[in-house]
Amino acid sequence: MNASLDDLQAWVGRSESTHDEISPTPVKALDATLDHPPRAIERGTPLHPLWHWLYFLPLHRQSDIGADGHARRGGFLPPVPLPRRMWAGSQFEFNAPVRVGDVVERRSTITDVSVKDGRTGQLVFVKVRHELRCNGAAAPAIVEFHDIVYREAKRPGDVEPPPRLAETDAAWQRVVVPDDVLLFRYSALTFNGHRIHYDRQYVTQVEGYPGLIVHGPLIATLLMDLVRRNAPQADIATFRFKAVRPTFDLNPFQLNGQVGGDGKSVRLWAQDHEGWLTMDAVATLR
Repeated sequence: MNASLDDLQAWVGRSESTHDEISPTPVKALDATLDHPPRAIERGTPLHPLWHWLYFLPLHRQSDIGADGHARRGGFLPPVPLPRRMWAGSQFEFNAPVRVGDVVERRSTITDVSVKDGRTGQLVFVKVRHELRCNGAAAPAIVEFHDIVYREAKRPGDVEPPPRLAETDAAWQRVVVPDDVLLFRYSALTFNGHRIHYDRQYVTQVEGYPGLIVHGPLIATLLMDLVRRNAPQADIATFRFKAVRPTFDLNPFQLNGQVGGDGKSVRLWAQDHEGWLTMDAVATLR
């Protein structure tokens, strides 16, 4: 690596604040993208869990965009000199609703940078804490930890981690067809320029994947949507998810959910068409 761990760890503690107003149009657009019928989105309508990702969009200038569609390295995030970047997982505390019409501050802080050796070379993990405060409130409505992993370029002969079979005891199931339009619409809604989600030539020839990659946040949002469809009155207190294996647009994939015996925890997971686990998640209810 061109940058040492000490160089990268100098970013720990860096923070930035952004502000946004929760407007109704992105909510209506994501409802349509997830195939829900139209509904009235009035001032005071609470956002569903994870729908805050529709706001605080990364508005980088076109001249600041790198070859992969992300902003060039540096700035708030450390300049990790590895070409492949993925959303590895997140953890959330939902303390209070974020509602349409709210003026929200998001305070972001880099809490950790670590380097590890993996099966396919060096990995760099960056953890960012986001706190969302509504209308000048002292306490955050949402606390989110975002885990980002950077990887070396794919090389011939690289061995991927062995897959894990998904469990088969789901009470809730839904099959999703991840076509190009779904991926494009979600990229547009979150202003995500990462080319692995829409540029088939780039993702197959440059990054070495077999097809377009379904966004990890989209799968997580669909898992939360599975709760909404099966337990519409559920009040989510916490949620965490970990991306286990990439999901590609080449085949349908399945969402699964199972309420725990205590009635307060919900196991959620996604699997590909071969039955391999692709995302593992847990939600807790109030």
